[in-house]
Amino acid sequence: MNKNPQGDITLRIMSVVAAIAVTVFSFVAKGAEGGSTAYNFLDVTQSTRIYGLGGVNVSIVEDNVMTSDQNPALLGPEVGKQIGLGYMRNMGGTNYASVRYGMGLTEHSAFAVGVRYFGYGSMTSTDVTGQVTGNFSASDIAVSLGYSHDITDRLRGGINLKLITSSYDHYSALALGTDIGVNYYNDEEDSSVSLTVSNLGGQIKRFNESYDRLPIDVRLGFTRSLSAAPIRLSVTAFNLTKWHLPYTDVGDGTSTSEFKTKDKFASNLFRHLVFAAEVIPNDNFYIGIGYNYKNRTDMSTYSRSFVSGFSATAGFNARGFSIGAAVAQHHTGAATFMVNLGIDLDEILR
Repeated sequence: MNKNPQGDITLRIMSVVAAIAVTVFSFVAKGAEGGSTAYNFLDVTQSTRIYGLGGVNVSIVEDNVMTSDQNPALLGPEVGKQIGLGYMRNMGGTNYASVRYGMGLTEHSAFAVGVRYFGYGSMTSTDVTGQVTGNFSASDIAVSLGYSHDITDRLRGGINLKLITSSYDHYSALALGTDIGVNYYNDEEDSSVSLTVSNLGGQIKRFNESYDRLPIDVRLGFTRSLSAAPIRLSVTAFNLTKWHLPYTDVGDGTSTSEFKTKDKFASNLFRHLVFAAEVIPNDNFYIGIGYNYKNRTDMSTYSRSFVSGFSATAGFNARGFSIGAAVAQHHTGAATFMVNLGIDLDEILR
């Protein structure tokens, strides 16, 4: 992170924009209370590193444009000029692709622009009597514009604006959203603390008469490297807008199993937390693992995998190029694989 902040006009502009966004979008979201939550694809990260570290992480500080998608305050001028490409083959034949470009604006600020696409493939269309009438496709697209600025020598703020479009058969919708985040980074200890408010916003064009809310979330993250070994640990708290996250345990899945609703303190606590560990022997290679208890319990059926809730990632950098991969198998029949390709234009053109 940049160590020489300046309180110039760009910081004031960012603060004003952030305040307006929070105020307006909070009123929009409040007015939508009682509506259903949609656009949950926004919670899927573009970064293989974050996906492999449990799917949620707002505090890892890296010179990689893709890791700033969940917290715009992780973006900084140290990224230089970077292009990030991502692809994931998800459950049920879902395809997820993304592209993101970031660059430093000044010694203390940076911006990024990106596009995310979720394609859900071809589905069978039926009428009200159940008769098949053909096939239809469904997709979600989000276009984002992010900006960050150093507030002090260790504190950085960022904002990310998103235009979201959805098309399901002949139905379509349009929404606006924003992410706001701050990050405190101590380079001497290689420790980081972040706070984000994600997906503030609302629909400006509905599918029908009902109002669909964005998946607003507050997240708090902590990351620190161990002094005695090349290991970095992270703990991320998410879904902080709602304490109770009950789930149903179906036992062993047999006909005699008793369904039980889990809503105790310990269950709710751990369904809010993601744990991650990385081994980083040098600047050119890393390997990591994450555990997301909520993902495991969401797949609480007799056919979930032993490794449900766990995910893994690895990546390396060489001569201006970086490659990252991540894998998770939350269900025996639903393994997911994500890959990233990063291109450092400054390094290549040097």
